[in-house]
Amino acid sequence: MTEQALTDKVVASFDTAKDDRFRELIQALVRHAHAFVRETRLTDGEWSAAIDFLTAAGHITSETRQEFVLLSDVLGISMLTVAVNEPGLGEADEATQSTVLGPFFVQDSPEIELGGDIAGGAGGEPSWVSGRVTDTAGKPVAGARIEVWEADDDGMYDVQYDHGTLAGRAHLYTDAEGRYRFWALTPTPYPIPHDGPVGRLLQYAGRSPMRAPHLHFKVTAPGFHPLITHIFVADDPYLDSDSVFGVKDSLIRPFTRHDAGTPTPDGREPEGSWTSASFDIALKKE
Repeated sequence: MTEQALTDKVVASFDTAKDDRFRELIQALVRHAHAFVRETRLTDGEWSAAIDFLTAAGHITSETRQEFVLLSDVLGISMLTVAVNEPGLGEADEATQSTVLGPFFVQDSPEIELGGDIAGGAGGEPSWVSGRVTDTAGKPVAGARIEVWEADDDGMYDVQYDHGTLAGRAHLYTDAEGRYRFWALTPTPYPIPHDGPVGRLLQYAGRSPMRAPHLHFKVTAPGFHPLITHIFVADDPYLDSDSVFGVKDSLIRPFTRHDAGTPTPDGREPEGSWTSASFDIALKKE
């Protein structure tokens, strides 16, 4: 049997699949996987090493760590999926652009009031984040749910610790004019978890595990396409080498630093420095 004849036979074996989309996906997967083997002349030893790698990724995956999401991220598959499905900039309307969800989103984060603090004990420099949620025509979206989460100043998310306490994450709702505001932490660069097989892959490739500093957003409202995005800190040296390829120019924002004692927008006078950032969000209608 020739190489192509084998591929054709495997593809045809899925002709009996009842679900059209499943059939399309699995047959395309077979065609592309077989093409990869033929193009690279993959050896038995290399295929065995690949199986060992995937097995190790499965073993290290847990309820709080998803190694396959990390693998998808560092291979750019996560961002390519976003690009394929994104309803944002580049169309006639201009919705805020999407980026990767990442492996650290948690359902049912604590709710805070407008102007509340998401830190929950996480360490870092305070940052005042505010903006407005509208549709692509500029009409305010009242009651939009905004979920935010980020790493602390040690580069760790709450779920990476053993204490079981949620920190550095919360959700809130926009007011009648679509406005929102909250206290967060000034984002800092951090490495993705690199003590497992994905980390070894990056090390072998000579790639950095560092992510550009960012704050995660997930914004939902009835009648609108859900938005998953970040804001990134302007002028950071990792913007051009983000390990998961998540940076988009439209999502970069200045985080302006204020000296200790400078009054905040909500009337505080913090003892240390703090930053402020503005991020207006435009949602695309379903």
